[in-house]
Amino acid sequence: MANFLVLNGPNLNLLGEREPELYGETSLDQVVENLSKISDKSGHELSDFQSNAEHELVDLIHKAKDNNVKCIIFNPGAFTHSSIALRDALAGTEIPFIEVHISNIYSREDFRQKSFLSEIAVGVISGLGVEGYELALKVAISRYGN
Repeated sequence: MANFLVLNGPNLNLLGEREPELYGETSLDQVVENLSKISDKSGHELSDFQSNAEHELVDLIHKAKDNNVKCIIFNPGAFTHSSIALRDALAGTEIPFIEVHISNIYSREDFRQKSFLSEIAVGVISGLGVEGYELALKVAISRYGN
């Protein structure tokens, strides 16, 4: 059994309501419920956390090492393009993570096309909607589920 952590950054609490033409109509609660079913079926533990506050995400990444988290699935939202603190926290814990974006950040505004996290992630899923979370979890289970 492995422990996996799903982290979501700012404004993802509005998933399903905010700009549904970009992000779809599925709520974050529905995404997490689906991921929990996949994790449970595979015999693994899944925890999740969403925050609009950068320091809360940093603190949780630090604690993930103590909680024996094998892989983090992380949609950093707008912090993708601005947070050196999150990058340093992820690098410092050395926990593998998969960066997930619901929309294709590379086809959006110029400022959204730079991620401070991608080059240290084990992988990036961008533009596949909420199914990107499922793909990330399946890869995490396959690679780190032992």
